Amino acid sequence: MTGVSTAVVLAGGKGTRLASAFPDLAKPMVPVDGLPIAEHLVRTYAAQGVRRFIFTLGYRGNQLRVHFGDGSAWGVSVEYFEEREPLGTAGALAELQDELGAAPFWVFYADTLSSVDLSRMEAHHRANSADATLLVHPNDHPYDSDLVDAEPTGRVRAVYGKPHPADREVRNVVNAALYLLEPSMLREIPRGVASDFGRDLFPKWAASHRLYAYSTPEYIKDMGKPERRVQVEAALRQGKVEARNLRNRQRAVFLDRDGVINVDSDLIKHPDELVLVPGAAAAIHALNQSDLIAVVVTNQSVVARNLTDEAGVDRIHARMERLLADEAGAFVDAIYYCPHHPHGGFPEENPAYKIECSCRKPKPGMLLAAADRFNIDLSSSYLVGDSPRDIEAGQAAGVAATLRVRTGHGLKPSTAAPTVQVDDLSAAVAWILEREKSRTSQA
Repeated sequence: MTGVSTAVVLAGGKGTRLASAFPDLAKPMVPVDGLPIAEHLVRTYAAQGVRRFIFTLGYRGNQLRVHFGDGSAWGVSVEYFEEREPLGTAGALAELQDELGAAPFWVFYADTLSSVDLSRMEAHHRANSADATLLVHPNDHPYDSDLVDAEPTGRVRAVYGKPHPADREVRNVVNAALYLLEPSMLREIPRGVASDFGRDLFPKWAASHRLYAYSTPEYIKDMGKPERRVQVEAALRQGKVEARNLRNRQRAVFLDRDGVINVDSDLIKHPDELVLVPGAAAAIHALNQSDLIAVVVTNQSVVARNLTDEAGVDRIHARMERLLADEAGAFVDAIYYCPHHPHGGFPEENPAYKIECSCRKPKPGMLLAAADRFNIDLSSSYLVGDSPRDIEAGQAAGVAATLRVRTGHGLKPSTAAPTVQVDDLSAAVAWILEREKSRTSQA
């Protein structure tokens, strides 16, 4: 349960793209599986401890007043703020300083369906003493979205609004439009003028305030277009929305990088050296359509060897994520890498990284860290790798099955016996999904 009990729900948008299908409805009142999407929001987060909802109203806003009233039918308090003129995604909040008081509050978008474990996001916010925390995630169209450049800790370095220059290449970390704000940030929003979080405020706050990103594979999707509404409704009916909430145990496919996703050209140190294995993007896209999350776990001793630094590894991963999205609309939910190497004594090395660590495979440290972060049931998860180190790490973590591909180092002799050996990542994903189909039919 979240300790932050107040939420502002941005409900003033006109919804012009949905108007052709629902010309007489305010956008938040468009039905999804029989209920207005705004009601799904209230039900979902009232169950997590949000007790006060303030709707900012605009076009056809009276429909929400009539539907929700004072909120008592849902066991919550519902209040309303009427925008005299459109104030953008942020402008209305500047007018709510007195109503919001001295406590932190959530910001939701009324046209978005989601199921996020708010207690985890709140814990991240408090642990970092953040002024504002943005929910972020990878998606299948990152370069048509607002992108967030964040440090490994989550501290936001920059926010890039769309459209993006052709040469911009940053990680697939997208602003998902759910925020936790400290009340002090209300004073940073201009009063009486329209402003937008992603375009006007977050890029400035990244430089001047403690702005943090909270990354999660949980379900959150806006339904600004008729086809997106169909997708959202299908996901809700199939149980995918609630299943991805991190209160529930997740299942994952852990993927080695070099030799599995990309061609292993030996110690990749620059983005231009990264080339995807044929079919890898389509295979990861198939995982994205399943109930499994995709997590990369990769040894990257290029840092310890001083061939690049951690920022360089980040740039390489940005290239990988761009290629995955461009080729197949694919993405990975998280990337864990080990920059260390235990063997020192070379003049060109970076001694700070020449250590015995707990993350370098065959140790299971990266898998265990991901399992803790995303509530992953390792005993129902999989690992795909090309080397004995990968297989041993999966076995040490206790995954259900390890798969060794013949790409990369997969043809070299090994004493680490995988559950199965397959040709490449495409074959590995096909094997996993077939096993999942059998698992589901037996449940």
